[in-house]
Amino acid sequence: MGDKVFKLVGTAAAVGAGVLAKKFSEGGWKAVMATDPPANPEDPDTELYEAILWAAVSGALIALARMVASRQWTRYYTKSAGKKPSNPNDIA
Repeated sequence: MGDKVFKLVGTAAAVGAGVLAKKFSEGGWKAVMATDPPANPEDPDTELYEAILWAAVSGALIALARMVASRQWTRYYTKSAGKKPSNPNDIA
């Protein structure tokens, strides 16, 4: 398996994990706050504390999910190929 395939699958895994994390954070927001998350946190009509909380929580969850997916894919690739990819930081 070449580095291009590694990068392509790694990017897809990271994007997929980010999408799932966004859905999870939206569901969590609805469960805790009993409202929909801010559609546009930059909108002046959105309460500042909601915009800050949404940005912090959703951003952290999405970044964490992408990092975990990238690490797992790199681990799988290394195990199956018998070597580490040339530059695992290039996948996302």
